[in-house]
Amino acid sequence: MTARLRLAIAGVGNNISALFQGAEYYRKLTLQGVAEADFVGITRPRIGGLGVSDLDFVAAFEIHPNKVGKPFDNAVLADPNNYPILDVTLPKVDFIVDEGFTKEDSEPGSARFKAIVSRLREAKAEVLLYSLPTGLQWALDAYARASLEAGVAFVNCTPDIGARSPELLAAYEKAAVPLIGDDLASHLGTSVVHRTLLGLLSERGITLASSYQLNFGGNEDFRNLRDHGANKRDSKINALAQDGVDTSNVEIIPSAGYVPHLKDSKVAMLNLEGLGWAGTPVSLDLKLKVQDSSNAAGVIIDLVRIAAAARRARLGGFSAAATRRLKSPAGGHPKFTPEIIENSFNQLDATPVR
Repeated sequence: MTARLRLAIAGVGNNISALFQGAEYYRKLTLQGVAEADFVGITRPRIGGLGVSDLDFVAAFEIHPNKVGKPFDNAVLADPNNYPILDVTLPKVDFIVDEGFTKEDSEPGSARFKAIVSRLREAKAEVLLYSLPTGLQWALDAYARASLEAGVAFVNCTPDIGARSPELLAAYEKAAVPLIGDDLASHLGTSVVHRTLLGLLSERGITLASSYQLNFGGNEDFRNLRDHGANKRDSKINALAQDGVDTSNVEIIPSAGYVPHLKDSKVAMLNLEGLGWAGTPVSLDLKLKVQDSSNAAGVIIDLVRIAAAARRARLGGFSAAATRRLKSPAGGHPKFTPEIIENSFNQLDATPVR
């Protein structure tokens, strides 16, 4: 039987609430006798022998006063989190959320750095999931260094630079520790839909004249992106990259509006304008509405299982299996063919657990 995944968290926000509650939702289905192959909303029921409910949350780091010092199962539901409460009885996970890095104490050698490394080791964490707000490059650097020192795989959910840093990636490869990133591509997110439509126009011989993508939401991520959207915009453009598609006429606004009454819902508007036979116009408009953090958790569950399986197999650095779950994978999308990605999954599934 495969050992359960021991997961540590940096940033106890909506995505973590969705992941925590969702893992219990699928565990409940298992107890009811539902086969994994019949689970809704799951891409791969097992990765490296790990099922979608095989998570043990073992440590968490935060700086929000509503969460620091609180039991994890309380902190994950605390304001300003506004992910819906699912119809499941949540387990008691009563370890205390530790205070995370501040900019002033984020350097290696600081007391906080040593404490976080020690906590990761004490918790026997296999993976550290980084899910802080966008635009805190210093925080990502600090957590990535602490994770590496503790020998813990690192997963970056944000568009800040982690696996795209040649120096950081080389250090993880040398230590045989996985580094997975950057910026998760939501389950059925705007970038995935936009990329598919752009590819369709190119495949059908329609010349792209212009395109835009506007995103609205009511959670803290959208509030933050109003002021720190540059990295997110670049990462969303990266997600559209594919052979034969010119994205120079594509405009993306990651947070076109913070709309509190939307809560954790996201609304996206897509427009594509093209030119067909004899220059005649083609126009496409689409509206997408999703539960934003469910959209993230459905991908996070794969990323953390890929990271844990790779760590158990002592496969350091970036795993190609994670490519399609990310907007800005190390090396870029065109580098990874479907065959390379599937071979990577096969390697993770075939490697004995250590």
